[in-house]
Amino acid sequence: MADSPHVGRTKRRQVTWPQAKAFSVHLLTASGSFLAFLSLVAASEERWTAMFWWLGLALFVDGIDGPIARKLEVKEILPTWSGELLDNIIDYVTYVLIPAFALYQFGLMGEGLSFLSAAIIVVSSAIYYADTGMKTTENFFKGFPVVWNMVVFTLFVTEPGQWLSFAVVVFAGILTFMPVNFLHPVRVRRLRSLNLTITLLWCAFGALALAQSALANFYDRIGVLSANVGLFTKVGIASTGIYLFFIGGVMQLFPNLGARKV
Repeated sequence: MADSPHVGRTKRRQVTWPQAKAFSVHLLTASGSFLAFLSLVAASEERWTAMFWWLGLALFVDGIDGPIARKLEVKEILPTWSGELLDNIIDYVTYVLIPAFALYQFGLMGEGLSFLSAAIIVVSSAIYYADTGMKTTENFFKGFPVVWNMVVFTLFVTEPGQWLSFAVVVFAGILTFMPVNFLHPVRVRRLRSLNLTITLLWCAFGALALAQSALANFYDRIGVLSANVGLFTKVGIASTGIYLFFIGGVMQLFPNLGARKV
């Protein structure tokens, strides 16, 4: 008796529409790696404005992929693909490695302090990413959440001097291992409207700073204007950044701040 043509064949696996949508979210997250590559190329060529634009786009992708993944139930539909692991890999590159490289390459604090600062950033951040308990029950980050892209950007824009810049790096590096809450502007419910507003303001000031820098470079080339980032923009970035840096600790000290009354 002849064997059936179906004997020995493996059953072809059908990809469902929910699975395709879920995998597209992983592709969205993975696109951050290409943005990181473009940012690294710009940093190696000392095109700082372009570098921060690419990092800003990577930050935008990182901000939207999580809510989309939760809405589409990616974790349940594709349980063997870890979006969290993928996200952490890309975050370490965009939040840590590239900002540390830029800090060293630019020499904001002089060669020695810039090198030491980069070492502090990459080592402390690597240890932080190994902590599986980095989130509190309220979705605060426990310890400084190694958002060095924001810190280094602020230092580049404001240029507070080498010793104050170094002090900021050391302070943030120490806070990485301290039981101090830091804000997740989307997932923390208390004061969410205010926190999101301040976050969007920081992003707006950041975009304005990059636009002013790009225009200054353009006008320098044609001999019309040689302007840097304006004082208003610097104050805006610094003040909103300081709020976002410290508000988590303030809310930790005052646990009823922003809580809804029953």
